[in-house]
Amino acid sequence: MADTLPARTRLDAVVVAVAFGGSNVASYLLTLIAARLLAPSVFGELGSLLAVLAIGAVPAMGLQTVVALRVARAPEQDRGPLVTLGLMTGGAVFATALAAAPVLVVLLHLPGPWAVLLLACALAPITLVGLCHGILQGTQRFRSMARLIATEAVGRVGGTLAGLLLLRTPAGAFAGTLAGSVLVACAGWLICGRPVPGPRGAGHVRDVLHAVQALLALVLLVNLDLVLARHTLPAGAAGEYAVGSVITKIAYWLPYSIAVVVLPRLADATARRRIVPIALAVCAAADAVVVLGCALFGRTVVSLVGGSAYAASSLPVWPFALVGSLLALVQILLYSRIADADRRTTSLTWLAVGFEVVLVLLWWHGSAVQVVTGAVTATALLVCLGALVEFRSRVEPVEAG
Repeated sequence: MADTLPARTRLDAVVVAVAFGGSNVASYLLTLIAARLLAPSVFGELGSLLAVLAIGAVPAMGLQTVVALRVARAPEQDRGPLVTLGLMTGGAVFATALAAAPVLVVLLHLPGPWAVLLLACALAPITLVGLCHGILQGTQRFRSMARLIATEAVGRVGGTLAGLLLLRTPAGAFAGTLAGSVLVACAGWLICGRPVPGPRGAGHVRDVLHAVQALLALVLLVNLDLVLARHTLPAGAAGEYAVGSVITKIAYWLPYSIAVVVLPRLADATARRRIVPIALAVCAAADAVVVLGCALFGRTVVSLVGGSAYAASSLPVWPFALVGSLLALVQILLYSRIADADRRTTSLTWLAVGFEVVLVLLWWHGSAVQVVTGAVTATALLVCLGALVEFRSRVEPVEAG
C-alpha cells in the first residue's frame, strides 16, 4: 500500500460515489414530487413513514457490513451460510416491523394500517439487497455494486414514485416500494451469481447484531441535532436549522464511497493499520473543501439550498459542514472497530448520542448556533476518543468477541 490510496481504489470510489449520488438525487426528486402532489397533511404522513423506512433499513446496512468483512476474509468461501443469514435477518426485520405496525399507526396518527403494513413487507427485500451489496463489496466488485445501486434507485425509488403517481396515497407509494424492492433483490441475486442458502455459520448473528446497533447509533447521531432543533427552537429558527442540516448531510455523504471501498480491506489487521489513517486523511481533505466553501460563501450556500426565502439569513453554515465532516470520520473509525470485533467505539457512539441530548436540552438550546455547537462538541469529542481507541488498539490488540 502506498502513502495514498491506489489508483484503482480511487477509481472505484469515484464509480461508487457517482452511483450513490444518482440514488440520492432520485430520492430528493421523489420528495419534491410528493410535496407537490400531496396535501400537506398527507405529505407529512408520507414523510414520517419514509423516516421509519430509513430506520428500518439499518439492519440491511449492518448485514452488508458483516457480509462484506466475512467475504473479504475468505473470498472463495461458500456463500450459503451468508444467504441463510440474510434470509434470517430479513425475516426478523419483517416480523419486528409487523409487530410494531399497530404502535406506528397510533404514534404517527395514520388513517389506516395499509401504508405501514406495506412498508413492513418492503423491509424484507431491502434487507436482502443489503446482503447482495455485502457480497459484491467483500469481493471488491465495485462496478457491479454501482450497477446494483443504480438499479435500486430506479427500482425502489422509481417504484415508490409510480405508486404515488397512480394512487396519490402513502399506501400506494409503499406498494410501489415493495414491488420495486422485490425486483431489485432479484436483480442483486442474479448479479451475485444466484447463491443458495446453506447451514448458518457460528457467530454470524452476533456479528450482525453488533453491526446493526453500531450503525443505528451512527444514524441517530447524523439526524439527532435536527430533531433537537425542532424540539427546542421556534418554528422559524427550526426551519433555518433544517436548511443547515442539508449541508451536514452533504458533508457526511460526500466521502461515503471511501468508506465503502476501504471496508473489505479492513478485514485484514495488517492492511487496516495502513488504510485507516489514509482513509481518515482523504475524508478530511474532501470535506475541508466543503467547510472552507461554507465559511467563505455561507449566505450563497443558504440561498442555494433553501431558496429565496432564506436569502436574508445570517445563519453560519460552516459548523453544519464541520458536523458532517466529523461524522464521516466517525464512520471510518466505527467500521475499523467493527472489523476488529471491538465494541468500544460503538459504546462511545451511543454515549455521544446521550451527551448531545443532555448538552442541548439542558444548556445549548437558545439559538440554532447553540444547537449546532452542541452537535460539533459531541461529534468532535467522539472523533478524538474514537481515534484514541483506534490507535491504542495497535499497541494493545482486542480479542475478538
